[in-house]
Amino acid sequence: MKKRWTAMFLAAVLGLSLTACGDSGEAEPGASGGSDGGNAGVSAEGGQVLNVWAWDKAFNIYAIEEAAKIYQKDHPDFQINVVEVSWNDMQPQLATILSAGNTEELPDILLMQDFAFQKYVKTYDNLFADLTDSGIDFEQFSKGKAGASTVDGKHYGVPFDNGTEVAAYRTDILEQAGYSVEDLTDIDWNRFIEIGKDVKEKTGYSLFSTQAGSSDILMQMVQSAGGSIWNEDGSPYFVGNATLEAALHTYQELFETGVMETANSWDEYVATFTSGNSLGAINGCWIMASIESAEDQSGLWSITNMPSLPGVSGATNYSNQGGSTWGITTNCKDMDLAVDFMKTTFAGSMELYETILPGAGVLSTWIPAGESEAYAQPKEFYNNQPVYEKITEFASKTPVFDTGMYFTEANDALAVAATNICTGGSIEDELKNAEDTVKFNIGM
Repeated sequence: MKKRWTAMFLAAVLGLSLTACGDSGEAEPGASGGSDGGNAGVSAEGGQVLNVWAWDKAFNIYAIEEAAKIYQKDHPDFQINVVEVSWNDMQPQLATILSAGNTEELPDILLMQDFAFQKYVKTYDNLFADLTDSGIDFEQFSKGKAGASTVDGKHYGVPFDNGTEVAAYRTDILEQAGYSVEDLTDIDWNRFIEIGKDVKEKTGYSLFSTQAGSSDILMQMVQSAGGSIWNEDGSPYFVGNATLEAALHTYQELFETGVMETANSWDEYVATFTSGNSLGAINGCWIMASIESAEDQSGLWSITNMPSLPGVSGATNYSNQGGSTWGITTNCKDMDLAVDFMKTTFAGSMELYETILPGAGVLSTWIPAGESEAYAQPKEFYNNQPVYEKITEFASKTPVFDTGMYFTEANDALAVAATNICTGGSIEDELKNAEDTVKFNIGM
């Protein structure tokens, strides 16, 4: 009953924006070179067609079209029909379709943001097919990544792009203070702050920056220690959560010492480390594209792993931020074809990942890809480090993190708590307020 009520609530809220945010319905030609609208799931006569919803022509759509080209080598009649649907448009469309029970309007395959995957599986049991016994080897993916689409021990998605955490630093500025990237490798946040204060005093630079009003770095800290923000019944676990408390104490000290700089907007955040007073960035590996926008700094950057939470049992130097996953819907007209396509390409093709890495900067969490020649190539911008090989290794060590059904609500509440703590609020009081806020917002 609760699942049904949640589905109806989501449909009511998201449905309001369907008209304003609705997709035009125009399909983008996929590897098939054409489209019939993307929703029918009907094969062309004598052919094999899969309909796909995804966003971003230059990244996600490019990747699945390249996957189709590879699959066509052994399956010449195979085609994909891609409809470009933005993430903001996809959410109200899915809510409207599923709450009405019109699953025949679903594509065969769709892309889903990692932070929302579990929410959709738990809210709509008629959306994604269970792939646990499909023959796809999920052990070949980063556990932290695969966990985003795993519910009650069952796999509902095929992991795609990599959001593995990296810590990137300007080596020339570090050297001015007498340090190297090696000094910031495999350390905890206490040692990081010690080094950061010294660097700040000697150079005026903070070690890294973050966006004000965001709790992303807190979530990354909690995941790195194998922690959780949810109880088994799905309620928020903020009060008495030792791992979360440790993350907030660390965040507060980073802010107060100036080792962490804060920025008010995304553009200002990027500017802090490309042209401002921060010599580093700690975020998902996709942040490297922003770092590399400062072309004149090529050769001056290096990457390593993030600091670990001190005093927390099981703490690691690895985490993840962002990413997306492919799901096969229950409406798929040829489940065997869809599974084999995914198993052969995104869950099994070295050629695919060697193509889409240089082609669009798509980095995988499929662990064998880290052994390819493309991933082992040194990258001049990062002092000739084999950064993609390193990131794939980091991904293999990233702990699983349960995003839960209400990750956005938790993220927002903890962002407020972090802001208040840095302006004088107590950690205990702010965690209680944040927990109460989430409970109220999700109807608990």
